[in-house]
Amino acid sequence: MMDAVKLAVVGVVLLLLGAAAVGMGLLPVEDVVAIGERVWPVLLFVVSVTIVAELAAVAGVFDVVAARLARLARGRTWALWLAVVLLAVVATAFLSLDTTAVLLTPVVIAVARAHGLSPLPFAFTTVWLANTASLVLPVSNLTNLLALHRLESAHAGTFLALLGPSAVVAIGVSVLLLFLLHRRELTGRYVVAPPPVIADRRQLRVAAGVVVVMMPLLVSGLEPWIPATAAAIVLGAFFAWRSPDALRVSLVPWQLLVFAAGLFLAVGALEALGSRALIVALTGEGDGLVDLWRLSGVGLLAANAVNNLPAYLALESAAASPERLAALLIGVNAGPLITPWASLATLLWHQRLHAVGVEVPWGRYVVLGLLAAPLTVLAAVAPLALRG
Repeated sequence: MMDAVKLAVVGVVLLLLGAAAVGMGLLPVEDVVAIGERVWPVLLFVVSVTIVAELAAVAGVFDVVAARLARLARGRTWALWLAVVLLAVVATAFLSLDTTAVLLTPVVIAVARAHGLSPLPFAFTTVWLANTASLVLPVSNLTNLLALHRLESAHAGTFLALLGPSAVVAIGVSVLLLFLLHRRELTGRYVVAPPPVIADRRQLRVAAGVVVVMMPLLVSGLEPWIPATAAAIVLGAFFAWRSPDALRVSLVPWQLLVFAAGLFLAVGALEALGSRALIVALTGEGDGLVDLWRLSGVGLLAANAVNNLPAYLALESAAASPERLAALLIGVNAGPLITPWASLATLLWHQRLHAVGVEVPWGRYVVLGLLAAPLTVLAAVAPLALRG
């Protein structure tokens, strides 16, 4: 099983293999430079938005929002759950799937417990929507940002026009399945608990303000790393003045950075060796519904066999049209619901659950994922065929 530490170890191994490929001349230096020029804005965005989300969580932004949703639901369990669904979709769309899986999960678990509700429906909601709602915007998932350069216009509007209907379907299918699986636990009422105690109200207001300003700027046409980095600098400077102890080295997702850097080099070496022919044989080349299902299905299987990021990078050369690119993203974004290692967000989600005393057996997760992943991917690809 690939936890965060093992992920970093794999990344180091991949970096060494990539360096060996460069040393032996298999991967030209100019290709390495081109890879670096492509990925540095993506990795800078990942680091910056992670810092913003982590500091916002420290300030209590997510706790306050979740508590207000509990009050707005007026004691109706199903209404609170739907509010959590909306919160998970928004958090994933603008702040990435890792934010939902890592930071939102313990918040909604705490809200469920404070109101005497079963935490399991809320736990599965965050992890499933972290994956399926990551189809909404380019900033929702690292794979989306990597795919953006393959579209004619690297703008959030172009991405939304291509994948928006599929994202709505993927979210709708996962929400429907979650409700059917947990409908008994989502009935009844609860007594609204007191709001959370916030130690520093000014810190809360500043953090919330930075997040609110940053979110629309991420889809404004600016390269996403620009507003994300600016927000991280502003919030980091404020915390350095107000709460310097909160500024830790662990705010930076080092494991993911090392893994991604090594992965980019390794995939570049494979492409230089001619891996495209094998990829085309597996995925086909057409734009019909069956062809798109084939590509997304290969993406789903590859993501659950290894991980969604290497699956995307390995199969990217098969995405010769916008529809095929979208089908691949559906497979590697909405498909990783079966194995624990299919998405790093899933592993981090499980660690956060364990930390707060909620145990979800991997066997149950896999069985439910075997139901959800194929249905979600099959349904989400259909709008692409209608578009074509």
